[in-house]
Amino acid sequence: MSIVGIEAMNVFSGTVCLDVFKLAEHRGLDMSRFENLLMKEKSVALPYEDPITFAVNAAKPIIDALSPEEKDRIEMVITCTESAFDFGKSMSTYCHDLLGLNRNCRLFELKNACYSGVAGLQNAINFVLSQASPGAKALVLATDVSRFMVEAGGDALSADWSFAEPSSGSGAVAMLVSDRPHIFQIDVGANGYYGYEVMDTCRPSPDTDAGDTDLSLLSYLNCCENAFLEYQKRVTGADFAQTFSYLAYHTPFGGMVKGAHRNMMRKLAKATPADIEADFQRRVMPGMAHCQRVGNIMGATAALSLASTIDHAEIDAPRRIGVFSYGSGCCSEFFSGIATPEGQRLLRGMRIGEHLDRRRALTIAEYDELLERNLRLKFGTRNLMVDTSFVSEARKTMGRPVLFLKEIKEFHREYEWIS
Repeated sequence: MSIVGIEAMNVFSGTVCLDVFKLAEHRGLDMSRFENLLMKEKSVALPYEDPITFAVNAAKPIIDALSPEEKDRIEMVITCTESAFDFGKSMSTYCHDLLGLNRNCRLFELKNACYSGVAGLQNAINFVLSQASPGAKALVLATDVSRFMVEAGGDALSADWSFAEPSSGSGAVAMLVSDRPHIFQIDVGANGYYGYEVMDTCRPSPDTDAGDTDLSLLSYLNCCENAFLEYQKRVTGADFAQTFSYLAYHTPFGGMVKGAHRNMMRKLAKATPADIEADFQRRVMPGMAHCQRVGNIMGATAALSLASTIDHAEIDAPRRIGVFSYGSGCCSEFFSGIATPEGQRLLRGMRIGEHLDRRRALTIAEYDELLERNLRLKFGTRNLMVDTSFVSEARKTMGRPVLFLKEIKEFHREYEWIS
């Protein structure tokens, strides 16, 4: 059996968003540089939202559409994140419980910066291919949040945040992996992976980020090229410019993707600047549409780009999509698969764009207040009754029940569904 891939897929990126152009102006950033971000909005996590609420809200419509028998065949739940709030306990147990899944299930968590979602997807693919449990499914939950925090006694914001703040988002992508790949059928064995030690970005403490922007860009470009060259060695006749109808890139921000694509087309296709721009608009921009409205959601971003590609591409026949994932530190992978008109119809049924439209827009004043409130949700919070009064109307914007954090009691998190 070599048929495997994504049976169902959904995105959830919270209940509020922020206009990043207004944020950049508010921070006094160089607006000529800001244009290179190619960003429009970013999803923001409210005090009663966390990686679990994002993951479960993304997965719930998928699970609800399954029959009881199909639901019981989910035998693996993988959470993929760099936003976990416990060094030992996996968030997968919370998600498994809140989704009401069968207890005969493997539950674990993966971390490798922004590569984690694809690492989880590839683990799930290999589990299905192994036939260790014929007919079993795996649920991959790539979920991450960005919580910038104002430190007491210091400046309101550190210049170190610079362009990371407008581009960093919050959200989750849920992927049900099985031998019925309705959304995206994986090209089995068509993988190129590439990784090495580099200190480009890191989280040296649970609530802070550090990094070297220039080094991160160079590492991304290096990995994109070498991961594809390894793919090309394994896939006879693979051609960067001709083999793939579309390309879905991990998108820290649009400008980095555009630079990487330009580099690839120059080196591998000897393309002219005009041809590169036309190719970027045709093959890459469909995958950036959702990313431009959500921001970089770390481990979930490559999957978000794939979902956006399938949602926005012209798929009137089976189309091959190349996917590139990069995680700082670093590890990367280039792989591919096939999307079909039927898969596009099913994914569009999740109404991801409608969900993004429903988010409540924060004012700059509300966003600045949120930064202060984030201090209450620091890593290791033992007891907290969540204040649900902040932007409370956002709790009912989605038009369906949504899971929110209710309380932290002796480190254990308790949740509630709000209609």
